[in-house]
Amino acid sequence: MKKLLEQFRADENGAAMVEYTVLLGIITVAVIATVVLVGTWISGRWTSLNTALQAAA
Repeated sequence: MKKLLEQFRADENGAAMVEYTVLLGIITVAVIATVVLVGTWISGRWTSLNTALQAAA
């Protein structure tokens, strides 16, 4: 196992794969945060619209 890790660390492709994996993780977190924030905003707007329609009726 130690030999495998040393080979992985010495290999340029292994380093690039780690960098791309970290970048993919950052992008994934950003997308999830955006979806949550937009979902919360839409939910607030929907609730506001529903309240206004009920008050008008």
